[in-house]
Amino acid sequence: MDTTPLIGEPLALDLVNTRPLGTDLLATTEQLADWLARQSERHPELALDHPTAADLAAVHEVRDHTAAVLDALLHDQRPPAGALRALTAAQSAAPAVRRLHWDGAAIVATPHRDAPSAARLSAVMAEAAADLLTDSALPKLKRCEADDCVLLFFPAHPKRRWCSPDRCGNRVRVARYYRKHKE
Repeated sequence: MDTTPLIGEPLALDLVNTRPLGTDLLATTEQLADWLARQSERHPELALDHPTAADLAAVHEVRDHTAAVLDALLHDQRPPAGALRALTAAQSAAPAVRRLHWDGAAIVATPHRDAPSAARLSAVMAEAAADLLTDSALPKLKRCEADDCVLLFFPAHPKRRWCSPDRCGNRVRVARYYRKHKE
């Protein structure tokens, strides 16, 4: 199994997808640092060179609450009120203030959070979860159809069935080929 986290979905989905079946791809601060570095290309506010154990715990907490809400919604159930409250509290712990500055040609507003890194990470992730959970595209969310995969994705094409055609899609096609030719 490839242990490189998939990225490219909305940030909150990328976070939930760091926990594939039976594995935690963010089990250590080193893994979190690598994931944050990959994400910071799209989300510069996530740049953090040396995450701490507190940062890791904060990210895990937001991931767990986001996953609980998504799981409930995928099963047409009411989301857990505690998870929704926890995501709201995480956002409130480090609200963003837009700092204005002159870049030489124009006024630029840069979000700034005046809080410890764990609260900042938690707030950014919780805001991403809020964006995802209120997105009108949420009903299109799918779970990968591979038997041994639990990852979530938004299909770019209505016939897409797997989180990644290169990972799960290829594994399913190869297994089908071998079953067909073994008989």
